Amino acid sequence: MGLTISRTNRTRRMSGRASVNSEVLDQGSNSEGETDPDIATILQYLIRRYLNRRRSGQIRVIGSESDSLSGDYSDEDSFLPNTPPRADPNPDTSCIQDSDLYQSVLLQSGDLGELACSKPHKVPLFLTMIQRREVAVRNHDHFSIGDCCLFNLRLLPNKMKIVDKYHSKAFCGMFTKNGDSFMSASQDGNIRIYDTSTGYFKLKKVVPAQDVGWSILDTAVSPDGQHFIYSSWSEYIHICNIHGEYETHEALVLSPEDRRFCIFSLRFSQDGREILGGANDECIYVYDRDLNKRSLKIRSHEDDVNSVAFADSTSHILFSGGDDGLCKVWDRRTLNEDCPRPVGILAGHIDGITYIDPKGDGRHLITNSKDQTIKLWDMRAFSSQESAKAARTIVSSQNWDYRWQRIPRKLSNQQKKVAGDTSLMTYRGHSVLQTLIRCHFSPEISTGQRLIYTGCATGRIIVYDVLTGKIVKVLCGHLGCVRDVSWHPYRQELISSSWDGTLGCWTYSGKHSLDSDEEEIHRADQLSLRRSPRIAQLMIKPQAC
Repeated sequence: MGLTISRTNRTRRMSGRASVNSEVLDQGSNSEGETDPDIATILQYLIRRYLNRRRSGQIRVIGSESDSLSGDYSDEDSFLPNTPPRADPNPDTSCIQDSDLYQSVLLQSGDLGELACSKPHKVPLFLTMIQRREVAVRNHDHFSIGDCCLFNLRLLPNKMKIVDKYHSKAFCGMFTKNGDSFMSASQDGNIRIYDTSTGYFKLKKVVPAQDVGWSILDTAVSPDGQHFIYSSWSEYIHICNIHGEYETHEALVLSPEDRRFCIFSLRFSQDGREILGGANDECIYVYDRDLNKRSLKIRSHEDDVNSVAFADSTSHILFSGGDDGLCKVWDRRTLNEDCPRPVGILAGHIDGITYIDPKGDGRHLITNSKDQTIKLWDMRAFSSQESAKAARTIVSSQNWDYRWQRIPRKLSNQQKKVAGDTSLMTYRGHSVLQTLIRCHFSPEISTGQRLIYTGCATGRIIVYDVLTGKIVKVLCGHLGCVRDVSWHPYRQELISSSWDGTLGCWTYSGKHSLDSDEEEIHRADQLSLRRSPRIAQLMIKPQAC
């Protein structure tokens, strides 16, 4: 995702409302390829002042020792205010309704027919569910996982409490697999580990990162929860222990060819023996912990590789997404460095991909993109070579820089799929600006993976319904871009990591009225509430921001 002046296919990022000399960009660019916000703010202010006073259509910002690069400003290239794109009021659900994922998600989330598709989050009457449990309908004498998911989908987090505040931007934040710990990384070069096993945040450990350029950009925790890794603008991946009396801090050498090198995305394999990374030199790296060396390097994209992931627990299938706008699927069993070929390509985005999150079933995944959309894919439906080339052409024609410019009007208004797009669903309503904002599936245990949630450049958290594509929750509370969000694997609890330097813990606050269209049933429900305070808590409806 970073800006490397030497590559001709990246010079398009320097055009737009104003084009800046390469030395200025290098000096004002942070290590994730993001221009220093102070410099960007000054440039935009000067440009606006100049245009307002002179009504001119040409503007130049010239460096001291090299030729200038000019950029034209016109009404056709005008930019919207820094607000999120409009949500699609009627998302196209034709593809997802015809897929097997539709019924699978309905089953996982407990929606077995009582809920109409038009009201995916209206939980069946609580008394009815209790009655069915008591009479053992379908031989169920207890609440199933699906029943619990139905309750949880109505108790979405809606209130934020700041659990920690830093003096710099928070870049990464994630719960461990069992939810007993939370790890954050910020621009101050520290990795903080919190004990969350009791439901409270208690700072357990602070690890000063080594060899950090600008900021720590990604972190990952090993499947056994004993180690974590992190990356920055460096030719190393660093690995540290989480538990233990003695501290370990080891640098894993990747030996890249580029002098200015960075790993943007990191993942552990399911067995913890391998580390997968995506880098700014267009390559995917695999590091073998047993052999203690790099075992694979493949040139995978025509631009920065912003995100990588394993498809499932087998660790054979890999996903990669880059600034070329393509998501590629790789099979480890057929890969070789001399002639790397993906088994398939997923094309449909019209700008670079910032993040990939697999569903975990070996088939489905979501991708977040600078085109201001999230797309849901079935990896069994690959795009044709012609579609991939067409999408690549559209991406290469983009002439705006998402790190410091506003969203182009034509991009924000884009509603229809491009030709050859094989995605099952497209989600719109959040903004991807300034940094590689991340998106995730909600947990399987508590929500049946019925939701997709993402950070937003406007400081919000957006929650989508997987099956309808509509926004079901908007959480407002941060003063800066929310780069990362993590949902506790078992509790209804979200942690947001924001560029305002805060970690926000979002939980459900039950101080809102119950939404019911049937007054008689409502009164009956109220009678049951007197008998059980716990039921009263479950019956209260959250309020959207």
